[in-house]
Amino acid sequence: MTLEHHYRACPLCEAICGLDLRFQEGALKAIHGDPDDPLSRGHICPKGNAIIDLEADPDRLRTPQLRVGERWQPIGWDQAFTLAGERLAAIQAEHGRDAVAIYLGNPNVHHFGHIAYFPKFARLLGSKNVYSASSVDQWPHHLVALLMFGHQFLIPIPDIDHSDYLLMLGANPVASNGSLLTAPGIHKRLRALAGRGRFVLVDPRRTETAALASEHLFIRPGSDALFLIALLQSMQRLGPPRLDHYQGKMAGFDQAMQAIAGFDSTRLEAQSGISPATAQRIAAEFMAAERPVAYGRMGLSTQAFGTLSQWLLQLINLYAGRLDAVGGSLPNQTAIPVTGPGTSAGSYRRWTS
Repeated sequence: MTLEHHYRACPLCEAICGLDLRFQEGALKAIHGDPDDPLSRGHICPKGNAIIDLEADPDRLRTPQLRVGERWQPIGWDQAFTLAGERLAAIQAEHGRDAVAIYLGNPNVHHFGHIAYFPKFARLLGSKNVYSASSVDQWPHHLVALLMFGHQFLIPIPDIDHSDYLLMLGANPVASNGSLLTAPGIHKRLRALAGRGRFVLVDPRRTETAALASEHLFIRPGSDALFLIALLQSMQRLGPPRLDHYQGKMAGFDQAMQAIAGFDSTRLEAQSGISPATAQRIAAEFMAAERPVAYGRMGLSTQAFGTLSQWLLQLINLYAGRLDAVGGSLPNQTAIPVTGPGTSAGSYRRWTS
């Protein structure tokens, strides 16, 4: 018997990896990464591989279920939609609009129907309690992009193909294919960077990406901001900021430097596990490199000081003259227009849950 090959994009995360689905007599038998996909080039993560388990799970629900007492019984789709609409309306009528919370999983951004119609549905519900995969792990990126660059989607991305020194915090792109830093063949690109320069990873876990790093610094979870402040203070002692490229395009830099000056970095090791001497050495290496760049992802964002950490990262790139520079941190060019009539740069503090 022969296997039939079907190709599609995995809908489960930002990487959108190409999948090679292999069927035999109509049954899904295997899933592999698609080596011909231009974006993922054969990469597949555990979630993509797990689709086959979901497909064949004997407990998989194929019709809506209604609980009657202690038992569940299948019902039709029309009945399910009617019941859901009536109950949502009744709950909001009795307890107010915010009694219904909304959570949007990652696949929503990869489905045209969801993008086209869900915003209208959310406005009809009118609840302020809206959560998503983004609010779980990347809102700090968006807030810093909004406040620093004027739009929540203008998130800088490291130019790893031209960098010779990469300082990475709280990221495991070998497993995720990059997430916000999605890049085809990320494993080979990081290996090449480490071969021509240095790749320093700061992470409390020994990850798949750590195996490629020139140096792996273990840090106490949640203390990244302290390390980044110590790094910036060390950079200040090494010399003035390299800001010639930004004249007339920047405001508030001096105030930012003054804001970090009062922090005591002598207690860095006790609080983070990284010594001040190590922070000073990393700062010296970063400033001495021809094309350094600093980048942080989920581990930097899902903590109490996530937004501060993302802001400090961009200050480090800015101080070294590596923001909007080849081999540095590049503000992205969006696939669709995000400025102009009918668009919004984003907002925050309209309400809190």
